[in-house]
Parts: sequence; C-alpha cells; structure tokens
Amino acid sequence: MADQTVSGLELWHWRKEAQQQAVQAGISDAEVDWLLREIADIDRLALRLESFKDWSEVRLKVSLNDLGQLWQQRLDLRVPVQYLAGVTSWRRFALLVSPAVLIPRPETESLIDLAVRAVEQGETHLKQGHWADLGTGSGAIALGLADAFPSAPIHAVDVSVEALAIAQQNAQRLNLNQHIQFYQGAWFHPLEHLRGKLSGMVSNPPYIPSSMVPDLQPEVARHEPHLALDGGPDGLDCIRHLVATAPDYLQPGGIWLIEMMAGQGEAVENLLKQQGSYRNIQIHTDFAGLDRFAIAHRR
Repeated sequence: MADQTVSGLELWHWRKEAQQQAVQAGISDAEVDWLLREIADIDRLALRLESFKDWSEVRLKVSLNDLGQLWQQRLDLRVPVQYLAGVTSWRRFALLVSPAVLIPRPETESLIDLAVRAVEQGETHLKQGHWADLGTGSGAIALGLADAFPSAPIHAVDVSVEALAIAQQNAQRLNLNQHIQFYQGAWFHPLEHLRGKLSGMVSNPPYIPSSMVPDLQPEVARHEPHLALDGGPDGLDCIRHLVATAPDYLQPGGIWLIEMMAGQGEAVENLLKQQGSYRNIQIHTDFAGLDRFAIAHRR
C-alpha cells in the first residue's frame, strides 16, 4: 500500500484522543506513541515536544482511518501493540512479529549476554563452534547469537512452519541469513548431524504450567501462540526434555542455557544435577531479581 498523508494537527488530535482511550482502558498511553513511531514518519523527539502539530503533512503507512481501526483492536480485543505494528525492538534489532510467534521480551536479551560471558570466562574456542537456538520463534535468539559470535554457524529450530517463515524474514532483513541455518522440527530432532558437536544450546522454551495459561494477561492468553507458552502440568515438560537430550549433542564444555519461569530455579537446578552430565550449574536472575535463567556446561 502507498503511504498516506495527514496534517500534523489531525494526527495530534487523533493522538490526544487515543491517549485518553488508553488510560480509560487501563493501557499505558505510551503505547500510542510506540505505534505512531512505527506507523508514521515521526520520531520520538517530535512526539515528546508535539512539534509535529504544526507540520503541513505527516506520512503514514496506513490511512488515519485504518490507524484508528488498528488502535480499536488494541482497546477492544487486547491485541498486543507489537502485532498491530508488525514489528518490535529487541537488542539492536527491529524484528518482524506476528501472532505466529511469541513477542520477544527485553529480559530474554540476557540469554545472549550470559552466553557471551560464559564463553569469555571459559573456553573461548566455543565462540567459533556450532550454536543451536531451539524453539527460535521470531529468530531473536539465533540473531542475537549470530551478532555476538560472527564466526559461529547458528542452527535455528522450530516446530512451527509459520514461525520459521518470520524468523527467516528477520534474518534476511538484518543480513544475518548467511550465518543461520533454519530447520523445521522439534528440539534436537533436525540436528542429528551435530551430535557431540555443539558449542552451545540456547532456548526460551514453553515454561508456563498449563493451568496458568488461560489466566495470563489477555494480550498473552488470547493472542500469543500457546505452543510457545504451555510447558505442561508443572511447566517443566520441555525443560526436562532439553536437560535429558542435550548431553548427546553438546561437546565437552559445551554450554546449556535456557530461560525459565520465576520460581522454577531450584527445580531446574535439581534436574541438571540429577542428570549427571552437567557441571558449573548456575541460576541467574532477571531485571526484577527473580530466578529466570539456568546455565550449565557439559562435563
């Protein structure tokens, strides 16, 4: 669709009304500007100073009427603003997202930082070996790994064909597609050729207990893929599988790294210890100080 134009004053009035609607609906009014920065040719400073009010025209990717309909979906249906815009920010990337993929969260960025730190503090040769992102979704983790370890081949796996299509688009847009191989399948199944060869395995698996999924925020429960959320009765089904199967694929010293739900740290640590193939098991916290990540090395 060709860009549309609207006067700055018209857009200013729309923004004021949308902000009022957000407050009434219990939604952060900052989301209005988040959507406008993606839909309109307008930057953060112009929005904050409201200088665009005096512009004769502002370019929009959609008509003002269509923008209003998008915003109404946010208010009435609780569709996440990232899905409405079709893009979200993660690390230094602008990633395409759709209801086929989980929206990458800021805390998940820490997985890349933890992987980098583990390599720098230990066996630096791992940064040049094979790394796997299991359950890649939008491709965020695979892209983060490719950016952090430019000499490493990255292998991104997802069971969802629709999710892989989004991940591949993101890799192409960010010129990282030469570094990442994509596979459709469950967990390690497509990676038989890498048995015993992986430098690291990183995953943000489903970890929400099944009974809790319907009670999540409506934005999550109604719109994000349950395949990426539901971790079985206690939320640990997928994590158990990764604990059990990863030793066959990791080289000695290879890194096992996942995100988990707050409160699962002790259980995951025990699973790793009981499996017997891991050493240097550590639980790390997120921005809020809650147990969120587990990392271990293959013996």
